[in-house]
Amino acid sequence: SLNSALLSRCHVVVLKQLSPDEIKKVLKRAIESDVISSQESGDGCATAKKSRVPENILDMIGQMCDGDCRKALNVLELVLSSTVGEIDAAAVSEAFQKSHILFDRSGDQHYNIISALHKSMRGGDCDASVYWLARMLEGGEDPRYIARRLIRFASEDVGLAEPFALVQAVATAQACQLIGMPECSVNLAQCVVYLARAPKSVAVYNAYKSAHKCVMSCLNEPVPLHICNAPTQLMKDIGYAQNYQYNPELGYVRGCDKGYLPDSIKEKRFFHEDDIESGWKLQFGGKPSDLDGGVSDDCSQEK
Repeated sequence: SLNSALLSRCHVVVLKQLSPDEIKKVLKRAIESDVISSQESGDGCATAKKSRVPENILDMIGQMCDGDCRKALNVLELVLSSTVGEIDAAAVSEAFQKSHILFDRSGDQHYNIISALHKSMRGGDCDASVYWLARMLEGGEDPRYIARRLIRFASEDVGLAEPFALVQAVATAQACQLIGMPECSVNLAQCVVYLARAPKSVAVYNAYKSAHKCVMSCLNEPVPLHICNAPTQLMKDIGYAQNYQYNPELGYVRGCDKGYLPDSIKEKRFFHEDDIESGWKLQFGGKPSDLDGGVSDDCSQEK
């Protein structure tokens, strides 16, 4: 990759895919200029080749080559040189041999399509989610990579709105490891649809981002003495673990008088329970939410 200093001295040209109509024009030009070889004898002239390639075949190649002119020309030359008579759709499909699926495992398409899958699940669109999953799998993506991304999504975008999503994603990763492709495609599809349909919450994700920002910008203050570990008598004598409140002995009360954060940030709040999709409540154990997003009161107790 180029760094900013080099890019500032370059003229960047973005090369976009050709449209199917533009591909069709190129194919016609190639046939008319007689630069493509053919199987049939006496077929060297452009008129003979043109008669073998009907308009619908040119349209088909233009649609299947993903805007790649070189691929379209290669397929056209292949079908002309390997078949006799008029070209049909079956010959074109065989020539492509699934190479029309655009997915570059190491380039921009890799990141664009995984981004499309992530955003489709985040938006709750099951159809789009399954489509982008199929694009990756049929393009040769490692199913274990996709499973790892689903595990991340289960905590980042679903989180405590549906804690079982993480269990589903981890189980899917195990399935991919155990049975591989093509069998694990249905396991991935099940997980993708599950995550797309699940309620969403980024409360945990945002809580960690806020805590990370605080850690990076604040002083590394010592742990408050009352919650320090005190394995020796000397540590106890100098105040380690002194006046620590053991919550189970106090009826499992939440929090303690002195709190658990350093004094300089004791009022900070990183986790916000209301950071969740409308109509749902975060789950902290107990009964799972019903269709209306309800959860028992004792399972949504705040600190």
